[in-house]
Amino acid sequence: MTTALSDGEETAVTARQPRLVALVVAVAFFMQMLDGTIITTSLPQMALSFGIEPVAMSIGITVYMLSMAVFIPISGWMGDRFGARNVFIAAIAIFTIASLVCGLSETLWQFVGARAVQGVGSALMTPVGRMIVLRNAEKSELVSAIALITWPALFAPVIGPVLGSFITTYFSWHWNFLINIPLGILGILLVLKFVPDQREISVPQFDFKGFGLSAAGLALVLSSLESFTHGIHEFYIAAAMLVGGSLLSVVAARHFLRVKNPLLDLSVFKVHTFAIATAASGTAGRVSINSAPFLLPLLFQVGFGFSAIRTGTFILVYFIGNLGMKVVTTPLLRRFGFRTILCFNGLIAALSLAACSLLSAETPEIISFALLLVAGLSRSMQFTALNTLTFADINASQRSSASTLSSMLQQMSMLLGVAIAAIVLNVSQMVHGNVTTSLTDFRMAFVVVGLIGVVSALRFLELPWNAGAEVSGHTRKT
Repeated sequence: MTTALSDGEETAVTARQPRLVALVVAVAFFMQMLDGTIITTSLPQMALSFGIEPVAMSIGITVYMLSMAVFIPISGWMGDRFGARNVFIAAIAIFTIASLVCGLSETLWQFVGARAVQGVGSALMTPVGRMIVLRNAEKSELVSAIALITWPALFAPVIGPVLGSFITTYFSWHWNFLINIPLGILGILLVLKFVPDQREISVPQFDFKGFGLSAAGLALVLSSLESFTHGIHEFYIAAAMLVGGSLLSVVAARHFLRVKNPLLDLSVFKVHTFAIATAASGTAGRVSINSAPFLLPLLFQVGFGFSAIRTGTFILVYFIGNLGMKVVTTPLLRRFGFRTILCFNGLIAALSLAACSLLSAETPEIISFALLLVAGLSRSMQFTALNTLTFADINASQRSSASTLSSMLQQMSMLLGVAIAAIVLNVSQMVHGNVTTSLTDFRMAFVVVGLIGVVSALRFLELPWNAGAEVSGHTRKT
């Protein structure tokens, strides 16, 4: 397929600023990811407002996940068919309007309906946003562009719960959604001003069968992982959903491989760098490091008995580490290349997580801070390197499918990381016969996710020394 520009866009593209375009996309990503983490602290107050039990509020999370799972597979096709900028603006608008309705909801079902619509906007936003960045950045500019759109994923999970608690305590839960209104308006205005209107000249007919199979499979898999984490269903029901979703996903994959114009082009998995950064080692690495924002606050508050304020201080150090690596990511990748960074930095990220099992309430704060800083630094580097390598060797015709598949797998790895951590905590608690989660259970969880990270990091040794060299600028073996 060939990319076309609307009238008057040639000059804009010639003078484009890839970092600025990536920053515009990052603003929208931040709004989306903040919303996903900020809601968890508001559930008890929302339940009280709606006059229901807090456990019933889990439907707000579930319906969001289901809606997002259903619509993620069509995002790439829609971006090609209607123009990535147009679809991205529509996604932001849908998400923003739905946030307004969430904030104004007076009943549970009004809220659930609005959350379902939010899921549609979220499903379109991430893959299409990545498409925009890929189309506006040369390979030599890709590292810095990807680094910019990665920071919301590092920032939002850390700051979301803290900000949500503050807003809920001193204002009301409604404002956790209403703050999306100015962010959404700002995002739309920035996209209109700085993002060129690009679209594909020739787009195949929509693959309805592939959409149905992939949407159903993804919805079941994500719902099962969400259930394992929050206990929405009995264990056997969640397991059945996982098996059913996996089988449907296999059927969908076979369909995509057989038809002439599939909704998702699975040939991207023949690109070695894409495959290892998404479906193989990359997924395991993301599973490991995505567990940290879930485990760390629980460790400090439940395991150590720290107050919310003191816990926030420790999490802030971890967040500073996440941001601190951004300025050195590009030169380090240029110096050492993807293979060395992903392997050795991956080991540091995994071992720093495992080392959290050695912490206790009596550990000197300076030691805890140092460990959290290293964990944050290495987490940031690993995410940026993985996300950049994913698209290092993807050609123009594969961008839509690559972006969609990457979003699907990253969403799964995020939920899988939390689900595995939650399962280990529960199993350890049962094995030790504890009524509540103990420090021993947290230590076991950190060891398990650390080991997963170690295995992931070592598998990157199979990459050639010059993998993604056109993107990283790495020119010699080290």
